[in-house]
Amino acid sequence: MYPETLVKPMKSELTSSGFEDLTTPTAVDNAIRQPGTTLLVFNSVCGCSAGAARPGILLAVKNEKKPDHLTTVFAGFDVEATAQARRYTLPYPPSSPSIALFKDGKLVHFIERHHIEGHSANMVAENLKAAFDQYC
Repeated sequence: MYPETLVKPMKSELTSSGFEDLTTPTAVDNAIRQPGTTLLVFNSVCGCSAGAARPGILLAVKNEKKPDHLTTVFAGFDVEATAQARRYTLPYPPSSPSIALFKDGKLVHFIERHHIEGHSANMVAENLKAAFDQYC
């Protein structure tokens, strides 16, 4: 598990922009089961999270259409919450960072790490904006 001093600034990149930090399995269940659309970000300490995922996500949520609810779990820190969130993204294998979009509790779009790693923040944002335009 990563130390809080390392994780806190990475969490705050999203939470300071309106993302709800889900730290328990119950919080995950409640967030995903909400009516409407919910974006769930599997945040992490890796370079592709810092270089492409978080910046791309923050660009995407400026889109005219965006999810009703913005949420995040932190892999390697909020272990139980992350494990619960990953149950909702099956059959996709665990990967961090990754990004899930749910509509009325059903997974409708998923971006795995290999779709983030080696790609730009703008590419991640464009992928998300297309999903937002379709589902939100």
